[in-house]
Amino acid sequence: MQLGDARKGKLAHNLIGFGRALRRAGMPIDSSRIALAQQSCALVGFDQRQDLKAALEAVFVSRHTDRSVFSELFEAFFRNPEIAKQLMAQLLPQTKAATEPKRSPRAQEALSTPPPIQKQTKQAPPKEEEIKLDAAMSASAQHRLRHADFDQLSASEFKLVERLAREIPLPLPQFKARRSVQSTRGDRIHWGRLLNDAGRFDGEVLSLPKQRRRLQPLPLLILVDVSGSMERYARLMLAFLHQATRHLKRSVYAFGTQLTPLSAAFNEDDTDQMLLQTNAMINDFGGGTQIGESLATFHNHFRHEMVGRRTLVLLISDGLDTGDLTQLDQHLNWLAKQSSQLVWLNPLLRYDGYAPLAGGAQFITKHAHQMLAIHNLDSLEKLARSLAQVTSERSRPPFKPRPS
Repeated sequence: MQLGDARKGKLAHNLIGFGRALRRAGMPIDSSRIALAQQSCALVGFDQRQDLKAALEAVFVSRHTDRSVFSELFEAFFRNPEIAKQLMAQLLPQTKAATEPKRSPRAQEALSTPPPIQKQTKQAPPKEEEIKLDAAMSASAQHRLRHADFDQLSASEFKLVERLAREIPLPLPQFKARRSVQSTRGDRIHWGRLLNDAGRFDGEVLSLPKQRRRLQPLPLLILVDVSGSMERYARLMLAFLHQATRHLKRSVYAFGTQLTPLSAAFNEDDTDQMLLQTNAMINDFGGGTQIGESLATFHNHFRHEMVGRRTLVLLISDGLDTGDLTQLDQHLNWLAKQSSQLVWLNPLLRYDGYAPLAGGAQFITKHAHQMLAIHNLDSLEKLARSLAQVTSERSRPPFKPRPS
């Protein structure tokens, strides 16, 4: 069937409206993809609806987590011709059918009315001031965002929550280092300072200078799962930990089907720049999970990151492993013994009846010293207090001297 020039018909306008809806849902859609979609439609035709859907999905969808959103918007867009007109006109229907299917927040927001474009005037406030949450959001909206699951947020809500997560502090517990510093309330006499002062006053001791052991935060090792089921949680945790630990000694690794060092990207001061570098460095983002193989790579090539059994390890994963469980058990056992605390941050712990039924989750439960939930802003704010409890002196493994 000869379709003719798409520019003379409505195909181009329809695909542009569909692409805008996908972009509002948080999918990376640009003009090149829309142009490629026009070519794919001309090749597959419009006789078979499933062929058209498969062609557009191959062009527009590049992440596994976006497939469900694409399917919902495709069904809504190509079900009724009037919906296409409403999307292109950027309007919501005044009434909804009683049989309209329930959609995810991302798809529902993409089908909603975008805010009207205001003309810029001299009296208009800067863009940064317009998105301040304290002034624009009610108390109920703030409370809902604090307790909303990261995976259930719409595209705009996800951006707001990501910015809020960057402002949450995370003070890590401290330990007494070997070196000492001068202190007015120290527990030991500073003999060097005492002798110097006595030499200045003909041997007279006028005061007793004191010293104490220096306090410094625990070394931090961050292992982030970037598989498909952890995609949204991983991005938020990277943004949160980048700002919360910017003044601390930290080592960061991402793992999916392979281990990727991210410490170089974390050296960036700007969080957005860090996320851009992270996206470029991770090759297995949104794929499968092989925790055992990734830990084996860390054990063989990066074991120097574990400092004197004082390193605090944050393992961010849902435990859905598809690799060798024997290998996972072996290297988790080594990691737990070499660390001060192995803390498992699992978004699935938000469920009251959660049980580690998966094989990987069972082994992580076996070796982890503590398990905490990280699924919303409220859980991130509680993380600092929880880490202070699990890394207290009484919860650390006892030191075992070597046999003489």
